[in-house]
Amino acid sequence: MPEGPLRPPPTGLAGSPGADGAAESGVHLPDDLGDVALVRAARGGDLDAFDGLVVRHRERIYNLIYHMTSHHEDATDLAQDVFVKAWKALGNFKGESSFYTWVYRIAVNHTLNHLKQRRNRTVHLSLNDIDFNAENDPDLVQLVSHQTPRRAASLKELSQRLNAAMQKLSEEHRAVVVMHDIQGMPHDEIAGVLDCNPGTVRSRLYYARQQLQAHLSDLLN
Repeated sequence: MPEGPLRPPPTGLAGSPGADGAAESGVHLPDDLGDVALVRAARGGDLDAFDGLVVRHRERIYNLIYHMTSHHEDATDLAQDVFVKAWKALGNFKGESSFYTWVYRIAVNHTLNHLKQRRNRTVHLSLNDIDFNAENDPDLVQLVSHQTPRRAASLKELSQRLNAAMQKLSEEHRAVVVMHDIQGMPHDEIAGVLDCNPGTVRSRLYYARQQLQAHLSDLLN
């Protein structure tokens, strides 16, 4: 990593090609050192402590951004941006939430801004990205189950239709689908990230699911 008063987080983000975990960053910190201690040290100028925070949280941050953008290169670049922003703003972190919730909020807001700037760009959401949390939606379980013959017959069409349906959602509605249905976050945690109440999260999620079901109704029936 480059030396200097501000150095960017490790380039080998977990979840991206070439990532190899904590060893790649050269940071060797006790496994039981909590985020609070690392944040305290980082605020005191300890760059290795901040690198430790990056290593600990980069995989989920990368995955969040990837599922919102459906683009590996964008996700890698945006994740780097997020941790640079977090480093610069660390002095403003008050500890009222966990460090992870705080950096997650930075990631969501940064990605939403990015999505609004590239609205006309085609994105692709992989069916495999949905499969690992598909148990949250019985209709999708039936539709994409490995034991369902319809999967083999309709895989290409379903992928295209799912991408088209996701793109028709607003950035805010896509975000709650990603956080809840793909990453498995509870409503209250999503509300903390988006700075709204859980009822708003439930409302957005309900609306988004209704829209997705409407766009895919002929496949779900």
